[in-house]
Amino acid sequence: MISRLLDLFLAYEVDPNVNLIILKGNGRAFCAGGDVAAVVHDIRKANWKSGAQFFSKEFILNYVMATYTKPQVSILNGIVMGGGNGVTMHGRFRVATETSVFAMPETALGLFPDVGASYFLSRLPGFFGARLDGAEMLACGLATHFVPATKLSLLEEALHKVDSSDSAIISAIIDCYSQQPYLKDQSAYRRLDVIDRCFSRKTVEDILSALEKEYMDKADDWIKNTIQSLKKASPTSLKISLRSIREGRIQGVGQCLTREFRMVCHVMEGKLSKDFFEGCRAILLDKDRNPKWEPARLELISEGMVEQYFSRMDDEEWDDLKLPSRSNFVLPGHAIAKL
Repeated sequence: MISRLLDLFLAYEVDPNVNLIILKGNGRAFCAGGDVAAVVHDIRKANWKSGAQFFSKEFILNYVMATYTKPQVSILNGIVMGGGNGVTMHGRFRVATETSVFAMPETALGLFPDVGASYFLSRLPGFFGARLDGAEMLACGLATHFVPATKLSLLEEALHKVDSSDSAIISAIIDCYSQQPYLKDQSAYRRLDVIDRCFSRKTVEDILSALEKEYMDKADDWIKNTIQSLKKASPTSLKISLRSIREGRIQGVGQCLTREFRMVCHVMEGKLSKDFFEGCRAILLDKDRNPKWEPARLELISEGMVEQYFSRMDDEEWDDLKLPSRSNFVLPGHAIAKL
């Protein structure tokens, strides 16, 4: 699917008959993410480079979408997880509904938020894989519009009639079907003060400690669930994720994807840690949901260990991610801002 999408996006960009691209799911979910179990199978059958090749093509697709010259309208009806976010969050328009569910659960699998997530998550409040609904996605900027699911067919019909690539015209059409959703009382967005206080801390250990103090001062289910999620995740994944997202705050999307490719290659190789394979075993294959992380505790992971994930691979046949040149295109302002 990744290869097919990349081929189509490249072809449509130079096709004068195409004004915009509408991306939607086929079924109850928009996209539940990449088939990481299949990636693990391929790695075990061949070698880690087979997994790296998948991620290379995926990240190139993400970059093309982020710098695309024509508007992309992603209709996020249903679940949008992991790699599904990579093919939506970089596009110009992201339409959420009351059925939308956003998540980046990679740290629970021994991975880290990739597909350019260190770019778009770094521009949000503290985040380590919490689920967000459509209203929350709109509130924090992950979605640009909120349209009730019952109006999606009307929206699509209107978009099919558009004879322009002007983002202002397309945005105005989506506005006609949009509404302001209600944020539930238990929403994480109503706890931005807690999120800012806790997730601005220097280390994962400090973040956890701050959350536990908040919970002692005021028992809150959201804080409790956040603490539990962090403690269940791979300690290594949490540490490399925090550094990756913080580096992403001052980097363009291409730099983020290039760094994430180095990181994912180290994860696929399995020399630094085998947490990814253990996470896939426990969550996706055996489904005992009891991964044995190694190292098992945050304090056992040094800065030097984290640093290795951000270094070049020690392999003569390996190279950094090669992103396609976009110099032949006149990029829109929102795409230029990401570079």
